[in-house]
Amino acid sequence: MAKVICCRDVGVDCDFEARGETVEEILNKCAEHAQKDHGMKEIPKELVEKVRAAMHDE
Repeated sequence: MAKVICCRDVGVDCDFEARGETVEEILNKCAEHAQKDHGMKEIPKELVEKVRAAMHDE
């Protein structure tokens, strides 16, 4: 079963959604999005944990 996360799930006003089969796949998509679209050079560990906790099955 695929997992999904949205920026809005972690309190960011953004329509981005990441879907994937594994947590790592989704985290990679989210990191790429955060760097490209939100200008984040580094992703804080706290944010990674928040994303992990907010992921849910589709």
